[in-house]
Amino acid sequence: MYKDELIQLHQFLVYVLKYLEDGYEVKDECVEYFRLNISPHHIHRTKAEHKYAIFVLSSSISEILARKNNGAPPSNVVNGLSELAKRSKKELIRLHEDNTLKYQKNTNIEII
Repeated sequence: MYKDELIQLHQFLVYVLKYLEDGYEVKDECVEYFRLNISPHHIHRTKAEHKYAIFVLSSSISEILARKNNGAPPSNVVNGLSELAKRSKKELIRLHEDNTLKYQKNTNIEII
């Protein structure tokens, strides 16, 4: 998926969350997403960061629906989305570490 498509999906999920806020208390489930401080309007953020935010937000939304709608969606959906968020976080951390190493290698070059 392209970055602009991820941003559109991110925006859609934010709309879903806003819709759910009207009928449910959603603060507890969304703490992790709010801590990320990544919104669809942050277009300067990387594709990996938006992807991680999407998985975290999707997982939060599925938890809200599972809790409020007598178990729908099934718990395996909630668990699957949580697992995708964990994998995405590991990928994001790895990308940040790789970029840090590349930067360090480039700044350690001696000019002769």
